[in-house]
Amino acid sequence: MTLVYGFVKTKVTSEPKLKPSHHGHETQFHLHCNLDVDGDKWDVAINVGTNDADDLLKYKLVFDFRHPIIQTLAAAEAGAHELTDRHALPALDFLRSDLLESTGKWRDSDVMDGSDDSEPALSLKRLLSRAHQNNLDVYIFGRFFDQGDGLHDVHMNQGSTKQFIHRPGDDSNDHNDVWQDGAVIVDVGAPEWAAYFSAFNQQLVPTDDLGNPLPNAATI
Repeated sequence: MTLVYGFVKTKVTSEPKLKPSHHGHETQFHLHCNLDVDGDKWDVAINVGTNDADDLLKYKLVFDFRHPIIQTLAAAEAGAHELTDRHALPALDFLRSDLLESTGKWRDSDVMDGSDDSEPALSLKRLLSRAHQNNLDVYIFGRFFDQGDGLHDVHMNQGSTKQFIHRPGDDSNDHNDVWQDGAVIVDVGAPEWAAYFSAFNQQLVPTDDLGNPLPNAATI
């Protein structure tokens, strides 16, 4: 069953906390915080890195984000917005839109050991804490939990290999797809907003129409 994709326009209602999640041979780390979505308490898991030097994140943490999507998001009503099967902004696709133009180079995440003083966890935690303390509007893109209220997969959601390949006509594997990338965008009260984008080193680009890596694909 395909997970629902979209974004929430929300307020952060708790301080962000770093939590580990074990996946085979590696540990992934996420920042979690509570969100107020349509009057309900939601959880969000935002990927910020791993302890595996071969599967780190590429990330952009942009504090001068400027793009027309800002106006679209600002005009949206608070709450959850489904974008499943949408193939245009405001659904996000890092490769098929101009969203990342003028956002600078991708950076390499630190190898994480469980402390939250590694990047990008340290800077993103500070941004989410600022949003909590100042009641800022936050826009989080990802896949909605299939059970319970929340979002995850807040990173690029295409270009994965091996068991994550998307087969034609089979939506049971929800790892690769187009126009389903995740991100965090924050209205900081200035003409320029703040934004966080990420992708795993083992996700390869460019991708085909199913979100799978093309034969010449390489790390973003």
